[in-house]
Amino acid sequence: MAEHGDRIIFHCDCNGFFASVETLDNPALRDVPLAVAGSPESRRGIVLAKNELAKAKGIYTTQTVYQAKKLCPELVLVPPRHHRYQQVSELVNRVYMDFTDLVEPASIDESYLDVTGSLAHFQMTPRELADHVRQRVREDIGVTISVGVSFCKVFAKMGSDLKKPDATSVITRDNYQDILWPLPVNALLFAGKRTSDMLRARGINTVGDVAKADRDALISLLGRGGDLLWHYANGFDDAEVSGPDAHQNAKSVGNGRTFAHDLVDPDEVRSAIIALSDEVATRLRESGMKCRAVQVSIKDPRLKVIVRQMQTGRPTWQRKEISDTALTVLDAQWDKGAPIRALTVTAENLIPADDATEQISLFDQIPQKQREKRENVERAVLALRRKYGRDSVRLGPGDGE
Repeated sequence: MAEHGDRIIFHCDCNGFFASVETLDNPALRDVPLAVAGSPESRRGIVLAKNELAKAKGIYTTQTVYQAKKLCPELVLVPPRHHRYQQVSELVNRVYMDFTDLVEPASIDESYLDVTGSLAHFQMTPRELADHVRQRVREDIGVTISVGVSFCKVFAKMGSDLKKPDATSVITRDNYQDILWPLPVNALLFAGKRTSDMLRARGINTVGDVAKADRDALISLLGRGGDLLWHYANGFDDAEVSGPDAHQNAKSVGNGRTFAHDLVDPDEVRSAIIALSDEVATRLRESGMKCRAVQVSIKDPRLKVIVRQMQTGRPTWQRKEISDTALTVLDAQWDKGAPIRALTVTAENLIPADDATEQISLFDQIPQKQREKRENVERAVLALRRKYGRDSVRLGPGDGE
């Protein structure tokens, strides 16, 4: 499979993870429709996870308990045990570490593995090694995983979604157009509901449509997110799988806020992201650090939290680049109009500004002169704030352009 020095990336996704852990600890739940739900005694609780039997009955994640029980009266509900799920997640990642030291957890139930250097040691093809990893997790831990195998992270992620549960899907340079391009546009990472609706309104319905679309038109429509989707649809993803040492040594600067009222208006949400990003950017400059990724945490009124992050393309401490990245993440994860109780923006994978190299990213569309203009504006703002206080100057959405 490895061509032209390609990497071999696995995306390992635990199947129905919360529900799987519950049946692991209580085998009697294995043969009944099961859902893990927040506040299952309340009609307003929501389904956090379900097993295959519940899925077959039409139960889906984020469905209210009331709707789920109405659809499937025999549904068994159990409250979430996040500490236990974290324990099992760590055990699963230890199994992954037996195959490579490049293991990057993406969430409690997902991890990326770079096994490029492991194939010769195990004397297996990528598919054989993925099947072996699945077998080890199933036998050692008792849960199942689906594995996507590809030459880049985004296609590996898409591959793991193709077949569930307990399956391996291999996406190569020879077959990705046949397998992935016919998929609906929302199958792309960071193609959220709002973005997908905007694309469909313009006749862009599939991943292949995105790949073949005019790149400049996508950028005009969606900004940096459009460029990102075009690259992802074409398999132009050079993001590395970072090992445990990178996570252990990574520093972060974050700023969060719980709001007096739930935010539902898109303009309010956007303003909140920009304000949080502004504070993060200021703290980065004051500490002499730049970030290589931005993480956004979204908490809803039921206290369910979604955490996602995205690379910035190159090290930055610019408020506009941090907020643009955060807004791209938000757009992919937040259904427009859904209430938000709290937001956090965090600059991740920090390095000293003096060590930051100005390499041009695949996704970089910002002319250097424009970037320098923003830099001068933001430096001037920081100087004024140091002299007259943090609230003396506030940047609007377009400032620094």
